[in-house]
Parts: sequence; C-alpha cells; structure tokens
Amino acid sequence: MATTIATPVSTKEKLLRAREASAKLALLSTKEKNAVLLAIADAIEAHAQTILAANREDVQSCGLEGSMLDRLLLTTARINEMAQGVREVAALGDPIGEILAEWTRPNGLHIRKVRVPLGVVGIIYESRPNVTVDTAVLALKAGNAIVLRGGKEAARSNQKLVEILAAVPGVPEGAIELLDSSTRDSVQELIKARGLVDVIVPRGGAGLIAFVTENSTVPVIETGAGNCHIFVDQSADFEMADRIVINAKTQRPSVCNAAEKLLVHENIAAAYVPRIVKELIQEGVEVRGDDKSRTLAAGLKIVPAAEEDWCEEYSRLCIAVRVVANVDEAIDHINRYSTKHSDSIITGEETNARKFLRGVDSAAVYWNASTRFTDGAEFGFGAEMGISTQKLHCRGPFALAELTSSKYEIVGTGQVR
Repeated sequence: MATTIATPVSTKEKLLRAREASAKLALLSTKEKNAVLLAIADAIEAHAQTILAANREDVQSCGLEGSMLDRLLLTTARINEMAQGVREVAALGDPIGEILAEWTRPNGLHIRKVRVPLGVVGIIYESRPNVTVDTAVLALKAGNAIVLRGGKEAARSNQKLVEILAAVPGVPEGAIELLDSSTRDSVQELIKARGLVDVIVPRGGAGLIAFVTENSTVPVIETGAGNCHIFVDQSADFEMADRIVINAKTQRPSVCNAAEKLLVHENIAAAYVPRIVKELIQEGVEVRGDDKSRTLAAGLKIVPAAEEDWCEEYSRLCIAVRVVANVDEAIDHINRYSTKHSDSIITGEETNARKFLRGVDSAAVYWNASTRFTDGAEFGFGAEMGISTQKLHCRGPFALAELTSSKYEIVGTGQVR
C-alpha cells in the first residue's frame, strides 16, 4: 500500500485558519480559557522528555555558542518553569470584557468602552523556545489566535511545542500556527498579511526589529533591543552599586534587560571605577572604557571603547564604562545612545533621582535597583510577549492587557439623530 505524503500547508492557509480561530477564541468564557491553559501546563510537563529530545537535536546542529546557545537550550528546570508560567497566566484576571469607561449621554444613549481581543497576533523571534509557550498562552488568555515564526535554530523545539499545545482539547484549530523557518519567505508573507493579521511583534536583535518595522504593512509593536545603562551618581552607596551592577550585567547577560553600559559620576570615579572594573573582570566580564575610565583603572585590562560601543547591545559578558560630569550628562548620554528599554540610577540624592526618572526617555527607569526586573513576571503581569520600546499602544512589558484593543457598546431606546 502506497504511503500518503501530507501536502505542506502554505503560510496563506495557516493565516486563514488563524483568522477563523480568532473568531471562536473571542467567544470563549474565562472558565473555558483557564481550563485550556491548565491543560496546556499539564501537557508540557507530560511531554517533557520529547521536548528535551527535540531541543537536543536543535542544540547539536545549531552551531551557536555562548549566550546565543543559552537562549536556545532547554532543561528540565526550564520546562517546569514554562509550565508554571502557564499556570500563572491562568490565574490572572481576564481582561476581555473589562469595562474601561461607562457613561450616559443627555439623549439617553448609554455608552461603554470595553476590552476586546486584538484578533490575530503574529510574532517573529529568535532562538528562545520558551517564547513559543509564553506568547501562545498569553494570546489564548486574551482571546487571540497567534502565528509564530521562530528561528531556524529552534525549529524542532518549536515544532514539538506547538504540536503539544495545539493538540490540547479545547484549543480551536488554527489558534496556534507555526510558520516554516527554513527560509525568509514566511517572514515576508507574514508581515505583508494585512487583513489577516492584526499586529506583528518582532522580538529579537536590532536587525530583525529594523527589518520588520521598515517592511511590514501590518501594524508593528517593537520589542526586544536593550542597550541598558546604569548611572552611579556621586552619592551612591558603593556596596549597593556593586550588587546592582554585577547583577544587571552577569545574572543573565544574554537577555534584553541586562546592563550594557556603566556611567560613573566624575566626583567618585577615581574611587569607584577601579573598584567596579576589578569586580567585573573577576566575574569574567570584558570591560571597555573611555579615556578617563581607562586612566583611572590603569593596570586593569580595559579595552578602548569606540563610538559604536555606546550603541551596541552586547548580549554577552561585556560592558562599556564612561565617566560623566553629572546627572544631566548621564541623561543626555542615555537618551542619545539607548534603545529606550531600561536604565537605572544609583544615588542617595532624591533630587537627582527624580530628575533621572523624569528625564530618561525609556520604557522602564529605575532608582537603586537592577535593570533585570524589567520583565512581565517580575512586574506581576505573568508572562510577556516582550518589552515594548515604543510609545504607541503599549510600553514596557507587553503582557496580557496589551494584547487587547477596545470597542464601544452603545445601548439605546430608539434614539435617532
């Protein structure tokens, strides 16, 4: 008997299925959605070994190393974290149907502004298979269908995860679609699918984000690029500053909220720059610096920083150090070079802190805390689609509430205009 080979499903067909599924998802009750999410969490744990097997194949064939390999790698602990993250999303309040405003006009018309799903969300991302689960469950909770286009290096991991999620009872066909990652054709088709897809979320490096924003005909919400700064002001507690700088740089250097630049007030630079550079080097961090910081830390291995260093998101154990005159110069430097993600001031002076919080034009601005907290879970939002660095629709952790739009419901008693 001849073997029947399944015909590959085209991107257009997958997008059409997602559009049909979005209409069904919008009608699900909170109870139905939460039941699906809890079943997804159980399914992830039940299939942990097959997920790990698929991920091992990706890891062995990807050719990645360092922080990029870490983004791809799944472990039993990370799979358990995935499942727990799904349960946390299930426990969140349902934004759909929330009344944002309500009033009655003099003519008797009663108007309500309510949250509704976006519809079909497309996400383009690199390396990290946990993004597949995080974004899919957030989309489902908010009543949206999702179209995933992961990186080719994680193709087997993503395929296995989507198979598991889509097979859970109660998930409408087409609610979670995965596009082919072997060529760029699927990216082009997705970002040109105006009318089938309601929003595109590029999550990755600056190159990916720039390509999508410059070429998409579908509305885009930018996320991901993180050239994050820490400014150590003249009144900073050195021990606090040490903890924050080391944490922000080394705790997980491959992620977008890791610190990439360190600015130090000139009044404390002679004491603090050699101190922190020594600690960073002991932690395995490559340190680059301007002329002042290199002079102050003479004898320590600091690479001269070039102009492009101030713009670069390293995503590895590397940081660039610069000495600045005051908080105003720190703010100017950050607003010139940052990606408007997360930046922090370490200071004991409230006046400088308030100036920094107001003056730095980023999605998340900290006073005496690590930039590593810019995260949906750390903010109490559950999982996230990414960190939005733009100003329209949403900014900062792009989580459940941001996966909605709104509409007006108007109830009358026969009024005509």
